[in-house]
Amino acid sequence: MEHIKMVITDMDGTLLNSKHEVSSRFFQVFKSLQQRNIQFVAASGRPYYSIIEKLKPIKDDIIIVAENGGLVIQNGNTLLAYALEANRLLELYTLVSKIENTYPIFCTKHKAYILNAPQKIIDTISEYYSTYTIVDSFEAIDANVIKIALYHSTNSERHILPYVSHLRPNLNVVVSGKHWVDISEPITNKGNAITFLQNHLHIKASETMVFGDYNNDLDMMKHAKFSYAMKNAHPNVKAAANFETKTNDNFGVEIILENLVSKCGKN
Repeated sequence: MEHIKMVITDMDGTLLNSKHEVSSRFFQVFKSLQQRNIQFVAASGRPYYSIIEKLKPIKDDIIIVAENGGLVIQNGNTLLAYALEANRLLELYTLVSKIENTYPIFCTKHKAYILNAPQKIIDTISEYYSTYTIVDSFEAIDANVIKIALYHSTNSERHILPYVSHLRPNLNVVVSGKHWVDISEPITNKGNAITFLQNHLHIKASETMVFGDYNNDLDMMKHAKFSYAMKNAHPNVKAAANFETKTNDNFGVEIILENLVSKCGKN
């Protein structure tokens, strides 16, 4: 563990507690990571602007992997960006807009386009996509779409996935949370984003630590020797990770990072 050079953590269900908050305990241990020149990366299905809101005090000192790997940004500079092919979008729009009790969000770099939804649903979605426009037609979407996020208020794996799983392997279709299924280009995933960063920063898998809780984190687990599933994680993630830590409400990430910095001397 004393050789770790990069720490990557998911946000919801992992670094964020069930109130969608980042703890003061994390910000404290982050200072120790900085002192030891350990690069911190936030990797989430959330959009870039939402991750920045949660990590505002340290936003200039970290790397952001947003939209499940669709964007990699450091100090405002875009290192990597993928978008859905334009010729696929209309077909996908037609498909997802017909799934019962499902609310599509078309995610772009600067804002989300939410297809007609009741205010109660919009209030929920806006926790993740705080900058948004409500649209009622495909033509109203006038920016490159990185990802289509589909929201179901009960269970995404049961009520959304069966209607879109046939899109694989031509598209990346992943259950990213209890209420969410995400659709993107096949190359767009957290694992490929982490591989890019490892190559970019000359960091090995044996020098990488990752934390995750849901299926969109599975690709990350393959690229780190020190892969941790949260106690509250999906069974698939627990099976893929090399280690397990406490829940997101019991400082599962913070405990491991405190252990990490105690083993690493200051540079």
